[in-house]
Amino acid sequence: MKAFLILSDGNVFEGTSIGAEREVISEIVFNTSMTGYLEVLTDPSYAGQAVVMTYPLIGNYGICYADEESGRPWPDGFIVRELSRVPSNFRSEDSIQNFLKENNIPGIAGIDTRALTKILREKGTMNGMITTNENYNLDEILPKLKEYTTGKVVEKVTCEEKYVLPGDGFKVALMDFGAKRNIARSLNKRGCEVTVYPALTTAEEILAANPDGIMLSNGPGDPKECVSIIKEIKKLYDSDVPIFAICLGHQLMALATGADTHKMKYGHRGANHPVKDLQTGKVYISSQNHGYVVDMDTLDDKIARPAFINVNDKTNEGLEYVGKNIFTVQFHPEACAGPKDSDYLFDRFMNMMKKGRD
Repeated sequence: MKAFLILSDGNVFEGTSIGAEREVISEIVFNTSMTGYLEVLTDPSYAGQAVVMTYPLIGNYGICYADEESGRPWPDGFIVRELSRVPSNFRSEDSIQNFLKENNIPGIAGIDTRALTKILREKGTMNGMITTNENYNLDEILPKLKEYTTGKVVEKVTCEEKYVLPGDGFKVALMDFGAKRNIARSLNKRGCEVTVYPALTTAEEILAANPDGIMLSNGPGDPKECVSIIKEIKKLYDSDVPIFAICLGHQLMALATGADTHKMKYGHRGANHPVKDLQTGKVYISSQNHGYVVDMDTLDDKIARPAFINVNDKTNEGLEYVGKNIFTVQFHPEACAGPKDSDYLFDRFMNMMKKGRD
């Protein structure tokens, strides 16, 4: 069946329908990863977005459910150049075609994803529609595309109630703003007892449990939409509990302490982004998924100082808070699939909690 991707600038791509045969409007973003498409599909940070995979062949190793980063996929749509017809992998349990259909995710294959990505790079991220309606009317569709916003998606992706991953080591409170499973796994394998809290949990409830450390997770959407969450994070900042924050959590902590954030032209999404540790001068390859960034011109150097920068575009990739046991990063040290270069940051968090106990 034919399918069409209609962009808000009027560009139209024709391809073949994959997955669910339904119409969807979403923000169109691209990911440059060569592997990890299941992790991309199940990353809650993609809620409210449709993902273009720039690697030309997707689905060749099938679906292995143990690799999911959450209990369900979150993107509104999936856009690829070519979908593998037969997966080849001893771990494969399903095909990506069936996975998309079973989870009611529409998609499109057979389009020039390189041309599409060049448009998004040159003009910036934009909204689009995936449709199988060959009689589409651009005059009716384009106003709808311009009206679309992702809205408050953190409340959509967070857990409904708190739960505990047992461990006999440090007690960590993980704020779930759309947390990837591998964040909790990375703490759990270091012996931590991880209590996962819904995004709207109050600071008072978290601090009353006397955690050794607090983790602020990744998540989707515009950080400035999280008004009530930012107020609670300020209370956590004012406590003496060690805090480690990733991606959206990094942005929320910056907002809570007076800095600002802004939307990037097309964001960072992929498993090949170089970041530089400003203290050691070392460069690490990182996995990233974000469309917003902390505005360094608004940062008070008495509150926080830059810890990492992006080697490509010099945007901020991490902050260290002055006089506090708090550090935050924009990239994903728990990357899966992706480089493990910055996995050591979890060990740094462990040392912070150890000092907090001493």
